[in-house]
Amino acid sequence: MKTLDEFKKFLARGNVIDLAIGVIIGTAFGKIVSSLVTDVIMPPIGLLLGKVDFSSLYINLSGHTYSSLEAAKKAGAPTINYGVFINNVINFIIIAFVIFCAIKMLQKATPKKETAVITKTCPYCFSSIPIKATKCAHCTADLPDESNQQPIHTH
Repeated sequence: MKTLDEFKKFLARGNVIDLAIGVIIGTAFGKIVSSLVTDVIMPPIGLLLGKVDFSSLYINLSGHTYSSLEAAKKAGAPTINYGVFINNVINFIIIAFVIFCAIKMLQKATPKKETAVITKTCPYCFSSIPIKATKCAHCTADLPDESNQQPIHTH
């Protein structure tokens, strides 16, 4: 029973739920991009390259001749389906670019947190020391009034 309770707590944590939602949305987005590549982008590219359907491009390894990739698959012939690979590479590039753009927009929209000043510079040895220090731990100098110090911000 203890394990079941721990599992419920694990599932109730926000991270797991956020991850599950991300996977579901990512899967749906992947299907949209696959359709975009297969149904919208690749047909004009194939037309420009001499009416080529990339998804049907393959190398037959069996030594027999087949009229299409589907015929070779039905016969159980070993094939290298490089056209499908090209489509998948294009899918990946589009998904990666869209994710890159979304992250950039999110970073611009998210306000940056100001970090607290936790250190200052020793005016004698220029070492970084705690903000409340009255004596430098590095050069042992007595420090002047804090109003003259230049704070160092952590990022």
